[in-house]
Amino acid sequence: MIVLSLVNSVPVQNWTFISEDVIRIGRATDNHVVLFSAVVSRHHAELRWNENDGWQLFNISANGTYQDGEAIKTIKVVDGMIFRLATSGPKIQIKVGEGS
Repeated sequence: MIVLSLVNSVPVQNWTFISEDVIRIGRATDNHVVLFSAVVSRHHAELRWNENDGWQLFNISANGTYQDGEAIKTIKVVDGMIFRLATSGPKIQIKVGEGS
């Protein structure tokens, strides 16, 4: 199970996924997580499950995806990590595992 939470100082919205292998995040309505922000691309980022490596976060946007202020292309997901869509966009926290 993986839970994504839109956060400011506290979570304001959650999305829970139990059996997906790919979770798409962006402004377009065909994403699993839809965020209406001018800096969020139509298809901005993807979380992908890999049996050997666990969850991976991929940037697929020209606006960038950031973790701890650093632009990422691909990063291994760590429980509790927070990433940002674009330099000034929404922040999302990731919780992984049983009972997230």
